Amino acid sequence: MKKIVCVLAVILITGVSLLYAAGSKEAALAGPPVVVASKIDTEGALLGQMIVKMLKANGIEVEDKTEFGPTSVVRKALISGEIDIYPEYTGNGQFFFSSKKPEIWKNSQSGYQEVKKLDFEANKIVWLTPAPANNTWAIAVRQDLAGKEELKTLDDMARYINNGGKIKIACSEEFSTSPAALPAFEKTYGFKLQNDQLLILAGGNTAQTEKAAADNTDGVNFAMAYGTDGSIAAFNLTVLQDTKGVQPVYEPAPIIRKSVLDLHPEIAAILKPVFLSLDLVTLQTLNGEIVIGGKDAGAVAETFLKEHKFLK
Repeated sequence: MKKIVCVLAVILITGVSLLYAAGSKEAALAGPPVVVASKIDTEGALLGQMIVKMLKANGIEVEDKTEFGPTSVVRKALISGEIDIYPEYTGNGQFFFSSKKPEIWKNSQSGYQEVKKLDFEANKIVWLTPAPANNTWAIAVRQDLAGKEELKTLDDMARYINNGGKIKIACSEEFSTSPAALPAFEKTYGFKLQNDQLLILAGGNTAQTEKAAADNTDGVNFAMAYGTDGSIAAFNLTVLQDTKGVQPVYEPAPIIRKSVLDLHPEIAAILKPVFLSLDLVTLQTLNGEIVIGGKDAGAVAETFLKEHKFLK
């Protein structure tokens, strides 16, 4: 009898040990919550919320840090491991890494492949499938001024400025100082704006810059804009054509730390169809619902995901 009891005890202890080990392994594999962040602009919030909702719906624990900060802050946080994933733009690769071939970034496929390769080699950051929408930096002007002064291109804008035309542009600090933005436009098209011709607004929300132009706030008649902005037409603004191709292609893509993707390799497949569905018109429409319709970015993201059967 004693022998039977001992054997049963051993079996019981072994079983408990195996269950504990299995549970520990499962917990280790699950790891900590995936920290999802985004930039603080409208589209950043929208895309960040799409990532949050898709990961949660697929059983991945998430910590929501969307609308985390501007590019420099979010980028630094990803590299340091403070956050795990956020939507970035392919064209920013030319500023994250030194490149002697600027033409690479003006082609969607070559730009994506280049930043994907460089970021993985340098930081073990993985670029997932991008959306087929170019959210490049642009300059928009009030339609009444565009009609009066025949402003259709950035060449026209340069002519207007150099002939003494009145201009004040609402923009972010990043737009005014980044070599990719206003300084690049100034150098290529041959004009120069002074500090009193800039209205610097906190953050990178183009809804604010475009509204300032629409309302003629402090004399603002031009605005920093993005190609996928949903408020341009509603605010009676016109985007000036970049005929000299100053701007690279900026397609949004989720970027994630390799160590996190190794724990959750399914993330790539979860997000791929969502981002492939986000073409230019779709993003303009969704951004417009937030900016003009006053809807919450999370609510807009959830409605879109449900309508397209990504969420139940």
